[in-house]
Amino acid sequence: MTDAPSPSRPAPVPVLGARERPAPPVAWGPLLGVAGAIGLLLLAFAGRYGYHRDELYYRVAGRHLAWGYDDQPPLVPALARLTDRLTDGSLVALRLPSALVVAATVLVVGLLTRELGGGRRAQVLAAAVWATAPAVIVSGHLLSTTPFDIACWTSVAWLLARWVRTRDDSTLLLLGPVVGVGLLAKTLPVLFLAALGLSILVAGPRSLLARPPLWLGAVIAVVLWAPNLWWQATHGWPQVAMTAVIRADADFGGRLGLLPSQLLMLGPPVAALWIAGLWRLLRSPDARPYRFLGVAYLVVLALVLITEGREYYPVGAYPGLVAAGAIATVGWIERGAAGRRRALAGTAVALNAAATAALGLPIYPVRTLPETPEAAMNHDAGETVGWPELVRTVATVYASIPTDERAGAVIVASNYGEAGAIDRYGPAHGLPRPYSPHLAFWRWGPPPDAATGPVIVVGGGPVGPTGWCGSVRLAARVDNGYGLDNDEQDTPIWLCRDIRAPWSQVWPKLRDLG
Repeated sequence: MTDAPSPSRPAPVPVLGARERPAPPVAWGPLLGVAGAIGLLLLAFAGRYGYHRDELYYRVAGRHLAWGYDDQPPLVPALARLTDRLTDGSLVALRLPSALVVAATVLVVGLLTRELGGGRRAQVLAAAVWATAPAVIVSGHLLSTTPFDIACWTSVAWLLARWVRTRDDSTLLLLGPVVGVGLLAKTLPVLFLAALGLSILVAGPRSLLARPPLWLGAVIAVVLWAPNLWWQATHGWPQVAMTAVIRADADFGGRLGLLPSQLLMLGPPVAALWIAGLWRLLRSPDARPYRFLGVAYLVVLALVLITEGREYYPVGAYPGLVAAGAIATVGWIERGAAGRRRALAGTAVALNAAATAALGLPIYPVRTLPETPEAAMNHDAGETVGWPELVRTVATVYASIPTDERAGAVIVASNYGEAGAIDRYGPAHGLPRPYSPHLAFWRWGPPPDAATGPVIVVGGGPVGPTGWCGSVRLAARVDNGYGLDNDEQDTPIWLCRDIRAPWSQVWPKLRDLG
């Protein structure tokens, strides 16, 4: 298999400021094959287990369409509403947007590799590494904001790299809608844009910052984002308050765990590839025009470390490293014992794919999940099991209330997952609408003051009934039936009577951003 230029000899990279140079051909067939395969794989497993707590939340948020919510912009809840209405609640359809976005991002990673000078083999290797990354598959299996965020960062890196090669200002205009739509899914692209701005000032090409189309694209992005900014401003900037909650979570050990956890984001078997890519971007003369991508990654990592952000926040900055690393790896293969080195690289990708599938996809029968490494290492897997069982337990408590009191009964859940599950499965059990003081659910309350009957309280925390109930007893505990130690296992369900104040007075005190 040959390329023009060959994978081991990437197209010569011009000095900054040079005009368009030829790029290697796009490996359309293999890239579309890898992208399509990962999209189909995600869809094949999309119906396994059940809803994630976030997906249950998005379903309800989609019925309360707004330009923003306490913890996120509007795009993903709007997609949840669309798929729910078109397919009558299909879980596979709910997860279809994420699968499509992951597949598209895999393709863009290959195109980014081409812009950096990578030939056919490098493009396919980069796409395969990205398609087997744990952070990509775990988030892409569910409907979540993360795949859209990663797609935005990846597309921005590709468009900037393309501008460096071609000096075609139309690519800068495309940044506007890409960033604007990305910000309607998640606000994290702001972090990458800040890092890119600083890295371009440090490493170039500084001439980019003087291009009018770049700033016109910025205006387009702000216009698209403006409704969400307006919502946040008129509701007290709740997403700013959420930053304190995120710092308190300390996932993966907080600051101390951030750097080691990066080895897990793309998978330990391929860590050498992206580390080689970072080195190439920072040190290789051939990659000098694209050095800003390597510097931007380091800036993102530093900003997440300083602000105590979550461990997956830097994932969107990795495509540039993967692209450069794939070019370096193909060059390494061609310089030595090609057969042996090619087998070593292929084995690393295969091991990564196997580990990611074992830990990130619902491949096990649900009854055996508690005994698998997935249950121990992938928290999100456990969050897709046990919701119908929780609702059945709530229904049992509701049925224990005397018939003449049920009309005034209220259900209050401590978190949006519980409330979303009761909303989804409760009607089949004759349960009333659930309320919750958690995040956006708080805005969809309070219960009416006329509802003075018994209160079923699911969970504890700020919603715990001891402070506002005249009498309370433990009515049940949740058992998911599989022995799976997830967040809802053994959750208490209380029966509260004689609330001490009208709901309009109790509700503001219960608000929970945790």
